[in-house]
Amino acid sequence: MDRQAFLKKWTPSPLTLILLGLVAYLWFRPPADVSEENRPAPPWQVTLSDGRALTSDSLRGKVVLVNFWATWCPYCRKEKPAIDDFWKDYRDRGFEVVSISVDDPPDKIAAWMQDKDYAFMAAPTNASVAHAFGSVKSVPTSFIVDTEGRIRHKIAGQVHYPRLEKLVAPLLNPTPQPGNR
Repeated sequence: MDRQAFLKKWTPSPLTLILLGLVAYLWFRPPADVSEENRPAPPWQVTLSDGRALTSDSLRGKVVLVNFWATWCPYCRKEKPAIDDFWKDYRDRGFEVVSISVDDPPDKIAAWMQDKDYAFMAAPTNASVAHAFGSVKSVPTSFIVDTEGRIRHKIAGQVHYPRLEKLVAPLLNPTPQPGNR
């Protein structure tokens, strides 16, 4: 068998390559463990990367995704566009994001957020956040806090848009219907 015939016989089709890529993506995508918490969050506060102070009390009445992450974490970087898209789609219904970096200083967080064009809030971690949410042992880890300040869900692993819809949307203010006020 000549070289050209050999290569033709053993070269996968584009469909085969796509299917292999999909299998690899699904196989190596880290699973996320979602747990029901339903416990009050102790008061916490952070200094945002732009220098403003943010307290848990100032977020009362909103559903908040508190997302622990790191700039070096590939899964954190992968989930950020989904978080940003969800935030843009649902912020008018009372959804907010506070992205807590586990190891970067404010200037690095601000530069990273600006470089990626994310507008939701970001801050470095501190003792009050660690007290409120417990010791976060791996990133990404996220918490969904309801309008009353209760931690409703913990997501240990990567978040994606459909998961946020399933967990967050039921907690949000209903979409106003035309004619209803």
